[in-house]
Amino acid sequence: MTTRLHLVRHGTTAAVRAAGFPRDEDLDDRGRAEALALAAHLPRDARVVRSPARRCAATAAVLGHDDAAVDPQLREAGFGDWAGRSVAELHAEDPAPVVAWMTDPSFAPPGGESLEALTARVDAWMSAHAASEQPIVAFTHGGVVRAAIAVALGAPAGAAWRIDVSPGSITELHAHDGRWRLTRANWTPTRDEVRAARATQAAEGGTDAHEGTDPADGAGGGSVADVSADGGSATAADAAAGDGPAR
Repeated sequence: MTTRLHLVRHGTTAAVRAAGFPRDEDLDDRGRAEALALAAHLPRDARVVRSPARRCAATAAVLGHDDAAVDPQLREAGFGDWAGRSVAELHAEDPAPVVAWMTDPSFAPPGGESLEALTARVDAWMSAHAASEQPIVAFTHGGVVRAAIAVALGAPAGAAWRIDVSPGSITELHAHDGRWRLTRANWTPTRDEVRAARATQAAEGGTDAHEGTDPADGAGGGSVADVSADGGSATAADAAAGDGPAR
């Protein structure tokens, strides 16, 4: 038996745009378009679960899954005292903790959770779902997706820093006889699909299809700006320059 797991990173938020450690925030217009563009690319017969975060609830709701089961194990890493602040701001105050966070998987922000702890949590969740007969769609965060990829590849927790996960992306993992393998990573809809989703929202009275930044800008690739908290391959220099989290 093969278990199919689709991990969906929530759409863009204000913190993603600002390279900040998020609080519990909603999607922005671009994020809702990114979510809607995924509609044709997820299995319809799946069991749907989500992180408790508002941005994951909103991503699921855009796709008609208002009733998705909430699973606390899918939550993003806790950022503790860093929540609501940017990497650049923290680095300017004191670079040492930021550098430690980006280079030492055992380091945790004050009152927060380390990358090692996050990876262990995700590993346990994957083990518990490795024998599911029904496909699973999980709306979650970049940090969780990166940790899941590291687990599937048998890589150390720190490998997560070398993995890009874009907002509104799908990562697919399959488990056979309890062993996970990576099938596709950081897949995103085309720019045209995201633009069409934005136009659909505008037609339904949600947003102006021509207002603000085009939601398709940057679609299809991982941003260094969502590296740490939801992140990719950041360095201390990235942090000083303002590149960082937002999971």
